[in-house]
Amino acid sequence: MIFTPLYYKNKLHIINPHGDMGIITLWSRPKQAIQLFTSIGINLSPSTSRIAVLGNLYGNGLQQLLRNLLYNPQIIYLIIIGHNLSGSREELINFFKYGIESTDYLGTQAYKIRDTQRIIDNLITPQSFKNKVQLFTSGVLSEDTTKKACQDFFETLPPKMLCTFPRIDIPIPKTDCLRYPSEPRSHNILKETPLSAWKELIFRLVRFGYHNTLKKGVRIELQNVKVVIKNPIKEEKVSDYGFSLAHFETYQMRILDAGLHGHSYTYGNRMRGYFEYEHNKVDSLEYVVTLFKKDRETRHAYISLWDPNRDLPEGHGCPCMVSLFFRMFDNKLTLTATFRTHNAMDAWLENVYGLMAIQNYVSEQVDIASGAITVFSHSISISADVLDKAKAVAKHRDKTLEFDAHGDFAMTIDDQDIVVIHSHQGVVIHEYRGTSAHDIERQLLKDNALSDVSHALYIGGELFRCEGLLRK
Repeated sequence: MIFTPLYYKNKLHIINPHGDMGIITLWSRPKQAIQLFTSIGINLSPSTSRIAVLGNLYGNGLQQLLRNLLYNPQIIYLIIIGHNLSGSREELINFFKYGIESTDYLGTQAYKIRDTQRIIDNLITPQSFKNKVQLFTSGVLSEDTTKKACQDFFETLPPKMLCTFPRIDIPIPKTDCLRYPSEPRSHNILKETPLSAWKELIFRLVRFGYHNTLKKGVRIELQNVKVVIKNPIKEEKVSDYGFSLAHFETYQMRILDAGLHGHSYTYGNRMRGYFEYEHNKVDSLEYVVTLFKKDRETRHAYISLWDPNRDLPEGHGCPCMVSLFFRMFDNKLTLTATFRTHNAMDAWLENVYGLMAIQNYVSEQVDIASGAITVFSHSISISADVLDKAKAVAKHRDKTLEFDAHGDFAMTIDDQDIVVIHSHQGVVIHEYRGTSAHDIERQLLKDNALSDVSHALYIGGELFRCEGLLRK
């Protein structure tokens, strides 16, 4: 039987296609293994060598490797040597030794190799290999112990046996997932207006949100999402997404009202008529106004809407918005609001309009222009029932490139250096020099010089273009 790879044909090093052995070099180059075998006298003849093929295994080719083996059952022996930088050696060993087990992967049922984190399909198991593949492992190619172990292995190798097993071809299944990988507790969004911020928020939930089952049903959830709206203005285009600007304006008036009007709580009541101090109702917004009139740089303008004496024991009828923090920053009045839970699809944008009303009320009273609004949501979600609607919104998120808040970068070639000029508002604030794109990239990374992913991708491309010019 002739070794015939189904995958990575152009990346594998074929020695003798009639051989019964495969060499896995992990993160080392196959040519290094060939040099090692040559130095210790291992037969590498294309007609008589026991070695059929050499290839590396960085980690992501495991499914392809196993299928190549099934399709070539004459491969009885696998030698695993080289630098093991990603744990792929243990993954391969554990597959044959322990098999696979069920697990959760990105919200769907999947399988992984036991005692590892390597996700793999369940169409191939150790029992699929009727030829009982035998593994031999050693260390780094340059070590004397590896040379000695390889010599001993080949010297004690039994004679080659005739292969009687048929080829098996099992295609790799399509990967399916409910969400894409991310850090679900650290999504940050910076947008110009409320509507653009909301569309980006919905996109993040659709793409990265966890499907969690609550008493009220399945929710697609992220934690501790931070959204900064640089220019919180009213927008007529909210009507394009099923919202009513008139309804939002009514909500803005209602959120400043201290009355309960038959509700168990309202934000207006919690801010302006719920708490007491020395038997008097506390209007927190008026206290905030007083603080800023006394000291425009105050950092005490913090309002809590959460009443632990009532809200913790009762556990229902509790406010979702739990705190407000006002601060004059960069000569503007900024507002940061924290929400315990948040309905992103229906309530988030309406809540932002309410925050705009609260901010504008204080701003007018203290004569400080309104600035950015930041919204923290500890648990923010959409219902699985509106997922199709959310996906439609996500498709309309703003995809235009935005200016990097960290500044501008211009590149040029100076003698033997790539020069990157970092400027902000027309003023040069730093200069980077290096002989390669990689050198400059490390300097930029060290300084956290870029804040936007799209900008970083563009800069990376320009750096390699400059490097090409430098090499001419």
